[in-house]
Amino acid sequence: MKSKFALKAIGLVLAGAGLVFGGYWFGTQRNMDDATSGTATEKVDAKTGRKVLYWHDPMVPGNKFDKPGKSPFMDMQLVPVYADEASEDGGVKVSPTLQQNLGIRFATVRREEVRDAFEVVGTTQFDESASEVVQSRVTGYIDKLYARSPQQRIKRGEAIASIFVPDWIAPQEEYLALKRGGNAELAAAARQRMRAMSIPDGLINQADRTGQSQKHFTLTSPVDGVIIELSVRDGAMVAPGMTIAKVAGLNKVWLVAEVPETLSNAVRSGMTVEATFSGDTNRKYNGKVREILPGISTATRTLQARLELDNRDGSLTPGMLMRVRLDAEKPVSRLLVPSEAVIASGKQSIVLVAGENNSMQPVVVTTGRDTGNDTEILSGLSEGQKVVASGQFLIDSEASLKSVLPKFSGNNQTMQPAASAVHRGIGTVEKVTPKALTLSHKPIAELEWGAMTMDFNKSRPDAFGEIKAGQEVEFSFKENDDGYLLESVQPVGGKR
Repeated sequence: MKSKFALKAIGLVLAGAGLVFGGYWFGTQRNMDDATSGTATEKVDAKTGRKVLYWHDPMVPGNKFDKPGKSPFMDMQLVPVYADEASEDGGVKVSPTLQQNLGIRFATVRREEVRDAFEVVGTTQFDESASEVVQSRVTGYIDKLYARSPQQRIKRGEAIASIFVPDWIAPQEEYLALKRGGNAELAAAARQRMRAMSIPDGLINQADRTGQSQKHFTLTSPVDGVIIELSVRDGAMVAPGMTIAKVAGLNKVWLVAEVPETLSNAVRSGMTVEATFSGDTNRKYNGKVREILPGISTATRTLQARLELDNRDGSLTPGMLMRVRLDAEKPVSRLLVPSEAVIASGKQSIVLVAGENNSMQPVVVTTGRDTGNDTEILSGLSEGQKVVASGQFLIDSEASLKSVLPKFSGNNQTMQPAASAVHRGIGTVEKVTPKALTLSHKPIAELEWGAMTMDFNKSRPDAFGEIKAGQEVEFSFKENDDGYLLESVQPVGGKR
């Protein structure tokens, strides 16, 4: 009885110990499984200790893999994408060091008061309102002509011609004789008669000083400018009212601008203008619209606006072709970004917006008119945002925006991917499967690829059925979301 009781006690003790050990082993094993499961879920890189989101092939960035290994597209290992390198907003992330290496510049979306402006071309002309006519008031002869030809520059007070006036000799001699005789009243009357005969006071005073009659009278230019008309020659006879010369001033010049008919209502007298000459684009000439000439040309469908430009330095001459910028009278508030920040794809425009943690998000925008080096943004951006102003295409290459931009969607706007280019190469067929051909190809210069072995997908399983392993082939392909798709494969030299 005692031995049986002892055996039962020993059995109970062993069973209890087994339960305790089993519970301890089960709990330990569960904790280990949980730790392993957590590690697998978090995908921590054993070498760096950094959390991995997924693995991908940099040459085919659109495909993601849950574990490391060899790329199905290239003869290379998959590359991890870490959590601290990825953008959370669907864009891309570029480190500050890479931004500096790529020469990326940022700009701030700003709102400014801008005057609506447009550019036209025009040709300079003499200011007809500043032209002066030099005429003869007496009958005489040109005994010396100082101005030799039209288009000659001349200064104010410079001699144009000397006229010999025979009719002025007798009145002067009479005046001088009365003056020498001491008859002041008759001398004064003689002086008044000379003035009535258009003898200048300067010539009379000179006769008083010298005591001799003056036989020659010199005509001078009343303004600084250019002689645009010269009607006499040496020895020619002149009569009262006859034009000797016509002088155009150059302190101001006219510019007749050709304004398109569609902009005819936007041009008004008094608008400020800024003109540049192709020979010196850094020099700006300021002026205003003097008047709008009536009529529209039936040949060019333009109207002419007469502008007035400041030319006190005399650098402008008639006949110069100039580009003119006309500004509206009232400024308008507009949202602006540098024009180089806008990527135009034909159907839509895209701007890369800088976010937190060095991320960059593509945004579809609606653009307005260009203002100098800036472009108006009608929708898609708000004031104060930072946008990428340069280096967008380098970002595309480095950060694989080719896979980001086509998949971006916001505000129900979907970006259309651009058509893939077709590339060509030469290589040796290593393997043929229903899905792909494995090719060891030579360097492809247009893609900057070196020689490598990689898979190229087939459009259907029975495609390129005549191609066998070991053949040297010429092939063409293009990139798609699944990698690289073969377009054609032919044996080199037509060999089968």
